[in-house]
Amino acid sequence: MTADDTRSDLPGEPSAGQPTVEEPVEPRPPLPPKPDQAAPEPVSATGRGPQDDSGPVRAQDGAYLTNAQGTRLPDSDHSLKAGPRGPVLLQDHHLREKITHFDHERIPERVVHARGAAAHGVFESYGAGAGLSKAGFLAAGARTPVFVRFSTVLGSRGSADTVRDTRGFATKFYTDEGVFDLVGNNIPVFFIQDAIKFPDVVHAAKPHPDREIPQAQSAHDTFWDFVSLHTEATHHTLWNMSDRGIPRSYRTMEGFGIHTFRLVAPDGSTSLVKWHWKPKLGVHSLTWDEAQLIGGTDPDYHRRDLYDAIEAGAYPQWELGVQVMPDTPEQTFEGIDLLDPTKIVPEELAPVQPLGLMTLHANPTNFFAEVEQVAFHPGHLVPGIDITDDPLLSGRLFSYLDTQITRLGGPNFAQIPINRTHAPVNDMLRDGFHQDAVHTGVAPYKPNSLDGGCPFFAGADERAFIEHPQPVPAAKKVREAPASFDDHFSQARIFWASMTPVEQEHIINAYAFELGKCTEPAVRERTLRVLARIDGRLCAQVATALGLPAPDGDAADGPAEPSPALSQLGRDWPVAGRTVGILTGPDTDPAALDAVRRAALAADLVPLVVAPTGGDPAEVQRSFATARSTEFDAVLLAGAPAPAPDATPARDARAAGPHTALDPRLALLLDETWRHAKAIGGWGDAREALTAAGLPSDGPGVVLGTDPVQVLREVADLLAGHRVWDRFPPPTA
Repeated sequence: MTADDTRSDLPGEPSAGQPTVEEPVEPRPPLPPKPDQAAPEPVSATGRGPQDDSGPVRAQDGAYLTNAQGTRLPDSDHSLKAGPRGPVLLQDHHLREKITHFDHERIPERVVHARGAAAHGVFESYGAGAGLSKAGFLAAGARTPVFVRFSTVLGSRGSADTVRDTRGFATKFYTDEGVFDLVGNNIPVFFIQDAIKFPDVVHAAKPHPDREIPQAQSAHDTFWDFVSLHTEATHHTLWNMSDRGIPRSYRTMEGFGIHTFRLVAPDGSTSLVKWHWKPKLGVHSLTWDEAQLIGGTDPDYHRRDLYDAIEAGAYPQWELGVQVMPDTPEQTFEGIDLLDPTKIVPEELAPVQPLGLMTLHANPTNFFAEVEQVAFHPGHLVPGIDITDDPLLSGRLFSYLDTQITRLGGPNFAQIPINRTHAPVNDMLRDGFHQDAVHTGVAPYKPNSLDGGCPFFAGADERAFIEHPQPVPAAKKVREAPASFDDHFSQARIFWASMTPVEQEHIINAYAFELGKCTEPAVRERTLRVLARIDGRLCAQVATALGLPAPDGDAADGPAEPSPALSQLGRDWPVAGRTVGILTGPDTDPAALDAVRRAALAADLVPLVVAPTGGDPAEVQRSFATARSTEFDAVLLAGAPAPAPDATPARDARAAGPHTALDPRLALLLDETWRHAKAIGGWGDAREALTAAGLPSDGPGVVLGTDPVQVLREVADLLAGHRVWDRFPPPTA
């Protein structure tokens, strides 16, 4: 008898078809419901059905306010009371629904990466990865929607953007084979080698549990106590103390997959790879002083920069690339253990091969629904991409899934719109909190015959995800690390040796500041011993800043071979999206100002006019009272504006500077611009303005002339190098 045979009319039969005695071997469509069954209408969360073609499904776009059930409301400003001055009645069901929903509007924030910003975009494959991986999104010409979230690690959702911290760089690819999540950071190595230490490093880096301070900072005793004892953290800590720890923006931030992954080619061959995101604008950072100022004046600096750039059409772009290494049984390359997440493979040994271009072109519509509820997981893989035995990655495969279940209220977080795959889902996962799907069939298990054996398993020729049959070495169960994991310092020495003298000075200052915030002498002394293993000068300079003697012994090994790719300096980069402040006064020539603005826009720069007072937003974007140097990558002086009427200390503390012919707030702005190694240009009375601010008019990075457009061009040339670092040459010894 087959499933198509006539059924009896007895009630209680489990399905509309009849099972076979033998287990089915051919797939068929799901059986229809029985005549007595019905399902909910396929309407959206806002009550729209499939017949509604009025546009995207959105909330709050109807003509009348309703409650959650769609009932129209005549009033939502007053509780139901027994008379205008009487007590509120318990029967006010609208009040209870409104307040109850408000009470539950917040979900637990992420333990780490709580503060973030995200955007939509597209990844366009070059096709160069088609021979490395059978993943469909790497095929030539493939266009894949993406959603990318950037974040800090340590701070809460309400913390500042410009703290010294590692940044998350997580990308969700909505491929036609399922979701692929590339969950990485802006630093290519991690603090720990084994995921079992993850709670320890996070507990150490988070605010002290007794006072809940400091927020979003590693400059405290518990962090440095941990990393000075747990020296496998040395390499990551050094990166974090470098300029990489305070990016200029998300748009100028590199991304890394951290771990080694295995790619499976169409012919079944495999290779080991490390993922890289290379920003088209180059890798740039803030100065430490600049970051501190921004933390007070604009704690949303990075997310504002990202969203404003996208809105302005200056779409951020990154190239996705891989370093490719042979998939050998040892899983090592040039003596580097590829399973150790505290190690990099220098790009001089394995160049990064570009695979495609990612462009972010749309901001979120609703921050909570998208940025806060997006759920990434390293185990979201597609055919052609597989994992390795990295012990940190193994733990992340468990941790991320477990975290999402807690944060997002249950196991059905993949059904939240931002997390939904763009590939058909035909799973046997059922029920649970927030189950939005209405499943048919009666046999959510395998094997079954009641649903005709459906759904069937797919084979490799049907694009199934099949783990690569990597041999597992025969070994006894141990809680140990391989001997190759014991080297905690050689790559830290490579990183230090790869920094320019300017970057080394910034690292010295970072260590001095962070350790200067520690109160325990033992923590400082122990960390100096760690620094001595990296470089003697680094250790000595930090010790001097702390007023401590440099430790004896534990000297660093011989000189390390630099890797130039690790330095941010020494190259020219596109200036698209850089912001230029144009400081004007009442006597500024409107024609010259208009010419400069047009030239800036033509060069893809963002000109912001700063005037003594506000005015037409199309003509004046900032006033002397609202502008701050940290907004600008360079400034242009269109004269020497005198103090504006509101330049009084009683109204603006920045006006309390020395009395000069120049508005004191502009003098402060110019001083900060000079200190932050930014280019300064000017014409007209600009030389007098610099003199009034106490700055040399012929110093490095200062361009003065009579043609405002030519001055802008020369300033733009300086901007290509990001900053004028030769303004402050580092010590020679």
